[in-house]
Amino acid sequence: MQMKNMLGGAAVLIAGLSASVQAATWDMPTPYPDATFHTKNIVEFAGDVAEATEGGLEIKVHSAGSLFKHPEISKAVRSGQVPAGEFFLSLLANDNPAFGADSLPFLATSYEEAERLWAAQKDVIDGLLDEQGLMALYAVPWPPQGLYTTKEINSVEDLAGLKFRTYNATLEQFANLAGAAPTQVEVPDIPQAFSTGRVEAMITSPSTGVNSKAWDFLTHYTDIQAWIPKNIVVVNKRAFRRLDEATQTAILEAAAEAEARGWEMSRAETSSQIEVLKENGITVSEPSEELMEGLRAIGAVMLENWKGEAGEAGATLLNAYQQ
Repeated sequence: MQMKNMLGGAAVLIAGLSASVQAATWDMPTPYPDATFHTKNIVEFAGDVAEATEGGLEIKVHSAGSLFKHPEISKAVRSGQVPAGEFFLSLLANDNPAFGADSLPFLATSYEEAERLWAAQKDVIDGLLDEQGLMALYAVPWPPQGLYTTKEINSVEDLAGLKFRTYNATLEQFANLAGAAPTQVEVPDIPQAFSTGRVEAMITSPSTGVNSKAWDFLTHYTDIQAWIPKNIVVVNKRAFRRLDEATQTAILEAAAEAEARGWEMSRAETSSQIEVLKENGITVSEPSEELMEGLRAIGAVMLENWKGEAGEAGATLLNAYQQ
C-alpha cells in the first residue's frame, strides 16, 4: 500500500514537472502606457495566445518602456534578449528608409490610404525584418497625426525656431525643413519636456495627446492629419521556430485578430480622443490653407529625398502603393 502511494505521488510529480517544462513565458516589452489602445490590444493578444495554448505560452507584457526603452526594443528582440516586442515601425528607418514610408508627410492621410500603403509595404518589410532575424506578427496604425503647440499656428513660418519634439529620423528632417529645432523625446517624457520648456511643439496622435494630458502643458491642437504611422509587433525567428506547430499557429491566428481589432480601435480612437482634447480646454482647429500649402511643400521635398535614399525597396513599395 505504501509503495502504491509512493508510485502514485511520483506520477503526479512527474506530470507536474512535465507541465511546467512545456509551459513557457515570453517577456514582451512595449514603449506605451497601459491606457494606450495599442497596449490594450497587446494585452488582449497575449490573452488570446494563453487561451489558445491552454496556458502553454504566457506572454508577459511590460508596458511604458519598463523593461527596455523604446529605441532598444527592436535590438533586444533581434539579439534574443526577449522573444517579442512592439515598437514604432519608422524607428528602423535608419536601417532602411522603407521602414519609414508610413511616416512620410501627406503620402497616406486616410485609413483607406494607410491600408493600401501597408499592403504595399508589408512584403518589403517582411524581407528586411527577415534579414535581421525578425518576423512581423502584426501592425496597427495610430490615428492621423496632428500638430500640438503652445500657441496658434497659421503658417509654417510660425514654427520657425520652436523646439520641436521628434522620435525618428523622418520627423527630425521635417522639423529641420520647417525651421524648428528638433529634440528627441519619448512618449513617457512628453509632459516633463513641455513643462520644463525642453519642447514647445510636437506632431503626434490624439491618443498620445490625451494619454499625456496635453492640456496641462499646451493650448492648441491643429488637425493637419499629416500621416498615419504604425506600430509593429515582431518576434525573434529563432524563438518562434522553437515552438511547436500548434503554438506557432495559435500566435499567428491571434496576431491576425489583433491586427484587425487594432485598426478598428484606431479608427474609433480618432474622433473620441479629439473630443477629449476639446473637453479639457485644448483649442482644436482646422489648419489654414496657408499652413497646409507650406506643410505639403515640405512633404513633397521629403518624398523626393526619401526616393533617393530608399532605392529598390522604396521604389517597389511606392509603385505598388500608387497603382
